[in-house]
Amino acid sequence: MPRGSRLDAPGTLHHVIVRGIEKQVIVSDDADRDAFVLRMGEVATSTRTSIYAWALMCNQAHILLKSSDAGLSTFMRKFLTGYSGYFNRRHERHGHLFHNRYRSIVCEEEIYLLRLVSYIHLAPLRAGEVGSPEELERYPWTGHVVLMGHKESQWQDRDYVLKRFAKKQGAARTACREHLEHEMRLGEQPSLTGGGLMRSVGNWSAVRSMRHRGERAASDERILGSSEFVRKIIDEAEDSVKAQLTIPGKYARADQAIVRRCSETGISPQALQGGSRRRECSNLRKELVRQFVLEWGLSCVETGEKLGISSSAVSQILKRIERE
Repeated sequence: MPRGSRLDAPGTLHHVIVRGIEKQVIVSDDADRDAFVLRMGEVATSTRTSIYAWALMCNQAHILLKSSDAGLSTFMRKFLTGYSGYFNRRHERHGHLFHNRYRSIVCEEEIYLLRLVSYIHLAPLRAGEVGSPEELERYPWTGHVVLMGHKESQWQDRDYVLKRFAKKQGAARTACREHLEHEMRLGEQPSLTGGGLMRSVGNWSAVRSMRHRGERAASDERILGSSEFVRKIIDEAEDSVKAQLTIPGKYARADQAIVRRCSETGISPQALQGGSRRRECSNLRKELVRQFVLEWGLSCVETGEKLGISSSAVSQILKRIERE
């Protein structure tokens, strides 16, 4: 599938996710971790990129940042290229370190900033790399340790986050701690790892109601925010991005997704679109229905045409997704 154009206007809030190629480690010891964090801080300072939250794990990293005039692409290129060179030299290896491209999700700040700060800082706890919120407060490989005052960082914008909780630093840290523990109790929260139609309008009931009214809302899986926010970001984006949001553009993306996922799963497009009842075909249809309808905003009729099933069959799949 062709790479989509980035939504990279200066001053945009991004949740960036980088992963090791084929799930391989990107840090193997504390020396690597120090080098990763040092490089991130140096490039953030030189490009005037604001870092609000970050978490480094064995085979992936999450960063919440606001891009500067230099742009997200410049920051990430300097950061990842520099660190990859260090890692390859130190471990006497060659080739790519990171999986494909990094993933970046444009986020609506007023709604999601504090939730994403907690979500990102909780990543090592979810992964089992720390055992409790108390341990996380002093864990050196997330930005939470900086927010809690146990480590200094010149490049992490601690005050921008803490002032969202309270004016006084002590009260802000207490509120930040309580917010993190509240978010921890909510579990995995996959809704914070991408955009799409369902997240733009609120939930599946809102999508269904909108469908009944014959309305379309702006949505894009690269944008986490309300429909109005998505529309604003797209309006400001380059023409190549806007073209992907038209109905012909979405049809082309759907065709490409079918070909790509069939190739990856070893399922022939003929079997997928010919009504095969094999479990693997049913599972792939369900995956693509979720993507086409809930992320890209295609209708049940349009999705059914692409997958070779009826619109009522698409509706039944959506009901199963809703129950899950």
